[in-house]
Amino acid sequence: MADMSDAADRFMCSGIQWKPAGPRSEAVAVMMSGGVDSSVTAAMLKRSGRDVIGVTMQIPSGVGPDCPGAELQACCGRGASHVARQLGVPHYFVDVRDAFRRFVIEYFREAYRNGLTPSPCVDCNTHIKFGIVMWLVREAFGIEQVATGHYARIVESEAGPRLRCAADSKKDQSYFLYGIKRENLARVRFPLGGRTKEQTRETAVEYGLDFDTRSDSVELCFAEQGDYRAALGREPDAGPGEVVDVDGNVIGTHSGISRYTIGQREGLGIAAGVPLYVVGIDVESNRITLGDRAAANTRTVPAHKLNVLVPEMLKGGGRLRGKIRSTESGGPCNLTTVDADLGEITVEFDHPKHGVTPGQHLVLYTDDGCVVAGAEIVRRPCPGVDIINGGD
Repeated sequence: MADMSDAADRFMCSGIQWKPAGPRSEAVAVMMSGGVDSSVTAAMLKRSGRDVIGVTMQIPSGVGPDCPGAELQACCGRGASHVARQLGVPHYFVDVRDAFRRFVIEYFREAYRNGLTPSPCVDCNTHIKFGIVMWLVREAFGIEQVATGHYARIVESEAGPRLRCAADSKKDQSYFLYGIKRENLARVRFPLGGRTKEQTRETAVEYGLDFDTRSDSVELCFAEQGDYRAALGREPDAGPGEVVDVDGNVIGTHSGISRYTIGQREGLGIAAGVPLYVVGIDVESNRITLGDRAAANTRTVPAHKLNVLVPEMLKGGGRLRGKIRSTESGGPCNLTTVDADLGEITVEFDHPKHGVTPGQHLVLYTDDGCVVAGAEIVRRPCPGVDIINGGD
């Protein structure tokens, strides 16, 4: 972690200064964006009698070709300080621009240069919100507990707290939260985990909150117009190169590997007798490989940078449910290899998965929805010709 010796200097008060109303152990810092979810979270905790302060991240804005970060931007919205004033709670902006550039934007760029498809929300949650900001809040204010408006739950078990899916499966965000360190779960609060989005909006109206009415925040909060290409820089890749089929025959030209992702079908510009998908991205040769749907399917998914939340469940040969993208319900799979020391894992799904994308994330769950572990998906060997694992 970066040098945080000046933790208190990272915070800028936008209203009243916080003065503990009781034991600091009972206070809670709410990460506020100005949107309905974090606004209702702060209001609910305030009404329950908790000593609440609001904290809003300041990240680079105006991310163009060179990521100048010309002005400070409040993460995902600008109305947080207004809502805090309405609730009568202290509010602070915390400067995490340097860390955000390093752990989110620079990694985002590097991933695309290497033919990967990153997930900035996972990186932000893991390194910034539930890493650096939690640390800063504790160092600057002595506040241990942190709450957000995420739709997920923290539940107690005999072995300690666990991260669990939200009650509303359509809004569940546990996939993006797997990177929270196990030792930090006891410090996290998700008051909206048992609610639906509709219930949250109804509560906001009931409380009379003047929240930001714009659409829900998007994953690329740092990119202009939400277009990831705006954050890649002037030279995101090596430029045009060959497009080949799974046998290595040249069948066209691509416009740059940063414009493609594994499993992609649209925008390929290659005519064939069957639908074609991106099944391989070779950075060294600057080459894209296309294949049919069977070639884009696999049952075996390797991953690294493992974060384990339920160690006793992470045993080779165990049965779990796995998700390779946030929007799916997940499917049954077997753990085939686990190396916690190296942070590596491989699973085999019962049924083929389409478009398993390196750089995205494999998240493993118990049958009752508790997150066991998660890791970043890595490239499988010989992309596009995994016939044994493929299929319709």
